[in-house]
Amino acid sequence: MPHRTFFWFILPSLAAMFLFIALPIVSVAFQSLYIEHEQVLIEVENCGPFGCENETVVDAEASAAIRDAEPLGRFNGLGTYFDRGHLAAAEISEAWASRDSFGGFMSEVMNLPFYRALVFTLTYTFVCTPLIILLGLAIALGVNGLPKMLKGPTIFVSLLPMIITPLIGSLILFWMIDAEGVIGKTLQVLFDDPKLSLKASSTLTWITLIVYGVWSSAPFAFVVFYAGLQTVPEDTLEAAMVDGASRWERVRYVVVPHLMPLVVFITLIQLMDNFRVFEPIVGFSASANATSLSYIIFADLRGDIARFNSAAATSMLTIIGVSILLTPVLIRTWRDFNRKGA
Repeated sequence: MPHRTFFWFILPSLAAMFLFIALPIVSVAFQSLYIEHEQVLIEVENCGPFGCENETVVDAEASAAIRDAEPLGRFNGLGTYFDRGHLAAAEISEAWASRDSFGGFMSEVMNLPFYRALVFTLTYTFVCTPLIILLGLAIALGVNGLPKMLKGPTIFVSLLPMIITPLIGSLILFWMIDAEGVIGKTLQVLFDDPKLSLKASSTLTWITLIVYGVWSSAPFAFVVFYAGLQTVPEDTLEAAMVDGASRWERVRYVVVPHLMPLVVFITLIQLMDNFRVFEPIVGFSASANATSLSYIIFADLRGDIARFNSAAATSMLTIIGVSILLTPVLIRTWRDFNRKGA
């Protein structure tokens, strides 16, 4: 394609990416460098029947004038990134100097909101992503081997978790695992423990969220893998069968290598989706036991006083985290592309 034609072909996409991706990221990065102005306080004399006394009140007019003069707030540089609500540089240094054991240091770190959310986010991402890929591939292989009469209904049932809105799906499962729900009550009977609750501890809450994450995202991997299975060369499979290869060997040495580009694609998508886990935490009301980076952003924006600078800083740290996670996969993809091109 001539360069001029290619430029006009890709221009709408580039414009949309610039307007709806690049500019918002630049705006968020810019806002993260500012904090709210301090309110102007003045002392006024308040007189009543029993005498006069001085009170400290907020000068609304002066505070509004400062905000009007500098709408973004006071310039704080990278201060927000290193405060206690984010990277907590001072708190980390103090904990490292004061704690004698590494366990005590980690216990102190886990009391910091950002690192507590980061640990859950990384755990959720690195556990859910491989399980989603394996489960999606297993379902695709199973459905691909079914008779044609059963494929349609099976595919429909397999896609149900993806059809349901994530928040609604998490709410449904939340009610099911309640002490009076079908899953919660069944577990109490099986373990003979009327006080057993999946919401009782952080560990059980994390497991429940991970199970829901795998359940809700596996259909996406299934659809991609099932489409890829339709392109596997029949001649290669038949040759493997003639050579005496078992079903497992055909899957391992023929099917999986053929689907590797799709594995990379699903890995990229799931790393991005799982790192910004949010809906399950809201649906399960799990913020007491599990918080993510996205939930911290939500919490900063929903309070009585929206902390835009804190939310912006967390957003930028989330973007950096996603970039770090995707870098190894992208480097491998680039190397494979160059190797094939050579």
